[in-house]
Amino acid sequence: MYAAQIEAYRAAQKETLSGREIEALALTNAALKLRKCQVDWDSEDRDGKRLKALQINQRIWTILQGELAKEDNPLPTQLKKDLLTLSLVVDKRTFEVMAFPSPEKLDMLIRINLNIAAGLRGNPVE
Repeated sequence: MYAAQIEAYRAAQKETLSGREIEALALTNAALKLRKCQVDWDSEDRDGKRLKALQINQRIWTILQGELAKEDNPLPTQLKKDLLTLSLVVDKRTFEVMAFPSPEKLDMLIRINLNIAAGLRGNPVE
């Protein structure tokens, strides 16, 4: 009954969010999916859910890499370099988790996503 109302709210929310808010939301949602994988590590369908969560996170970071590499990106050069370096760390850990799964290995990806999301929202985590 409420599914249509919730979907209408989500659609309206997406239309009013800024680019930074959308990026923060995407990173937060990916972190939550990864956290769910940690919590449900021993479930029967864990491999498929873990792979999907990692692929979503990787897709988000690939998009961020593309945006950071654009010549017209307004961020300061050093910040772009730092974020691109961080994205390589995310890529490396993602492939590591895919090859040698361990719930603890997801912690780093989750923390990075949540910290970058907090910074995008203007309230960095201390």
